[in-house]
Amino acid sequence: MQETYLSIMLQSLKKKEQVLNEIIRLDDLQKNQLTNAESEVSDFHKTVEAKSACIKQLEQLDSGFEKLYAEVAEELQQNKEQYADQIRQLQEYIRIVTDKSVEIQAQEARNKDLMMRKFSTVKRHAHDVRANSRAITGYYKTMKQSAYMDPLYMDGKK
Repeated sequence: MQETYLSIMLQSLKKKEQVLNEIIRLDDLQKNQLTNAESEVSDFHKTVEAKSACIKQLEQLDSGFEKLYAEVAEELQQNKEQYADQIRQLQEYIRIVTDKSVEIQAQEARNKDLMMRKFSTVKRHAHDVRANSRAITGYYKTMKQSAYMDPLYMDGKK
C-alpha cells in the first residue's frame, strides 16, 4: 500500500516538473513579448492566462502531494531502509523541482523589471501624444482666429 502512495507521489513530482517546464517556456515567451516592440497586448494577455492555468495546476499537485505525504510520513520514518530507493527518487525529483522553482523566480523578477520599463515607456509615449495633441489643437485655434480679418473699406479712387 505504501509503495503505491510513493509511486503516486513520484508521478506527482514528475508532473510538477513538466508544469514547471511549461512555466519556464511561457516566461521565455513573455520576455520576448516584452522586448519585442511589435508584439500585441492580446498575445501577452494569453501568455499570462496560460501561466495562471499552470499555477492552478501546480497548486492542485502540491495539495495532493501533501495529502499523500501525510498518509505515509510515519511509515517512511519508521521503515527508512525498506523504502530507501523510493525516498532517494523522491528527493532527487524534489531537488529538480526546487531548482526549476528558483529559475522561475529569477525569470519572473527579470520579466517584472522588463514590464515596468515597458509600462513606463508606454506611459511616457501616451503623455507625449497628449501634449502633442494639445499643441496641435492650440495651433489650429490660433490659426483659425488669425485667418479672420476685419472687413476693410476699399477706396475706389485711382
